[in-house]
Amino acid sequence: MEVVQVVGLALVAVTLLAVIRPQRPELAVLLSLAAGAALLALVLARVGAVLDLLRQVALKANVNFQYLTLVLKIIGVAYLAELGAQVARDAGEGAVAAKVELAGKVIILALAVPIFAAVMELMLKMLS
Repeated sequence: MEVVQVVGLALVAVTLLAVIRPQRPELAVLLSLAAGAALLALVLARVGAVLDLLRQVALKANVNFQYLTLVLKIIGVAYLAELGAQVARDAGEGAVAAKVELAGKVIILALAVPIFAAVMELMLKMLS
């Protein structure tokens, strides 16, 4: 089971970090980054299957792929911003983490404008 691998890797990383961080904080940051990359690699295999399923559902529902692409980009930006903020927090840079989160929110807002416009256009058509 993949969840056992993810949790096992996380527990090993947390234990090592608890031991290493007091003596070598710079090494702890690198270990944290490596553990995060390894965990990300474990779950990325599932992302392809999810994307294929979403494409099939969009095709059956006759949804414009442009909107599906935008939604996937928004989800990607959200995950990457969260990852970047967590890495910054792990390095003790709370202010940088807050800026990464803010940047992610602004980018998501900018990406969502075409979807919002399409929804508004659809509502106007329905009202008239």
